[in-house]
Amino acid sequence: MRILGIDPGIAIVGVGIIDYDGNKARDVFYDAITTHKDLSLDKRLEKIYYELGAIIDKYDPDEAAIEELFYFKNQKTVIQVAEARGVTLLCLKHKNLATYEYTPLQIKQAVTGYGRAEKKQMQEMVKTFLHLEKVPKPDDVADALAVALTHSASINFKDQFLLR
Repeated sequence: MRILGIDPGIAIVGVGIIDYDGNKARDVFYDAITTHKDLSLDKRLEKIYYELGAIIDKYDPDEAAIEELFYFKNQKTVIQVAEARGVTLLCLKHKNLATYEYTPLQIKQAVTGYGRAEKKQMQEMVKTFLHLEKVPKPDDVADALAVALTHSASINFKDQFLLR
């Protein structure tokens, strides 16, 4: 199974694709979709939509997993991130990908065994699980791979996380 993991954002969207077979996962692709703050919001959202669509077309994942948003202190930031997440979900829907969502706590629990793990600990586990030479950068990319790994660990009860 090919799994697309996404860490949504407005400035940086982390994207990670893994192949999962039984209990083995290997990285296929990981990168960040970036938008510049000087672009208008509609142009930033459009860039996310089309670049994500191109990645999906190229790598043909079977399913997608996305991180749920958590509360931000900055109201303007959370609204823009939510808009970017909406565009991301729309793209996934248009590409006919079943999409599952996981909370940050669920992701940390799945990857490290501890739901309150530090980000650095989670990133090191991503590197270890996927036999990478170094932790993917920026952090959003490692987070996207962690989302994909979480989905692979949840395969037997994934319907609980399906977005309907």
